[in-house]
Amino acid sequence: MTTLHRQFALLILTCALLALSSWHAFDLGVWAMEVAPVFVALPLLVISHRRFEFTPLVITLIFIHACILMLGGHYTYARVPLGFWMQDLFDLHRNHYDRIGHLAQGFVPAMVARELLLRHGVLKRGAWLFTLITLSCLGISALYELLEWGAAVSLGSGADEFLATQGDQWDTQSDMFMAWMGAMLAQTLLSRWHDRQLAVKSPSHLA
Repeated sequence: MTTLHRQFALLILTCALLALSSWHAFDLGVWAMEVAPVFVALPLLVISHRRFEFTPLVITLIFIHACILMLGGHYTYARVPLGFWMQDLFDLHRNHYDRIGHLAQGFVPAMVARELLLRHGVLKRGAWLFTLITLSCLGISALYELLEWGAAVSLGSGADEFLATQGDQWDTQSDMFMAWMGAMLAQTLLSRWHDRQLAVKSPSHLA
């Protein structure tokens, strides 16, 4: 199977899962807000495909992130069964599925940013690349928390389902911490693998 065929298969699978996640969703309004990044990312990837084709690693990470969002949107983050399983297994005080979502919020955008910066020749590998990507992901996380705050003000009584704070007064700080950790983990764990795939597409930018 060629890279194009794999990406087309992932696109079809994502669309099918998106439709499935909306079926009997706990709250369609919350679902729409939770999966909004998928509605933004899919058209952008399709439109830009001919001009800029991401590496298989990054495409796969984007797909995984979309699955995390769609699962959270279907149940709402505080009700995802995986989170309850974790809660029972590790004797946690709450459903922590939203922590997985915020870890991915730093993990996946970090690799997307890394690919864009390297392939466009904006930065080379090194401390500056690592630092600026990490700070950018923290900025994205902070912006998302501000959007959540705005949604909470607008939704009123429906805000709890979207925010999924579950009574945690430090939920915002914890979410940003997870995104920060995700950004650093992604770059630490996947950089070499990513570089091997980048070398096939644009070796001149990896010097």
